Amino acid sequence: MKTALSLPALVALRQEWRATGKTVVCTNGVFDLLHYGHLRYLEAARALGDVLVLGLNSDASTRRYKGPLRPLVPEHERAALLLALEPVDYLVIFDQPTAERLVEQLQPDIYCKGGDYGAGAKFLPEAAVVERYGGRVELITYLPGHSTSDLIELIRTRYGS
Repeated sequence: MKTALSLPALVALRQEWRATGKTVVCTNGVFDLLHYGHLRYLEAARALGDVLVLGLNSDASTRRYKGPLRPLVPEHERAALLLALEPVDYLVIFDQPTAERLVEQLQPDIYCKGGDYGAGAKFLPEAAVVERYGGRVELITYLPGHSTSDLIELIRTRYGS
């Protein structure tokens, strides 16, 4: 059974992956109310390399980022659901507002985010970190109508606020 690991444990594994020539892909997010768009995104991210490491925003980080009403699902439950998905090889929960520290320490070959990030890859806070060590940033095509915000709005519309 897969479990969430600490960042130091992942960094140690990263050395093994590098030595064996594996391509490491890293992504991150809140992944609240897991849905089809998340699954397709994670499948696409995993297809970019040999190992997919997912950085999961902690509950505290999510509240700072998304507001006091989020997350709807606690971090340990979100982690368990994500680790049950085939594309996810490893997961680490982080408490910072961005994944810059995670990316800096792990140094994945490819760092990816969803294409719904409207400002573009060069405006991702993690992009400068990736550029410094010579990695690559990929934006994965967004599946319209498949977001947690869309799902919350649908629930509110159908069942009242």
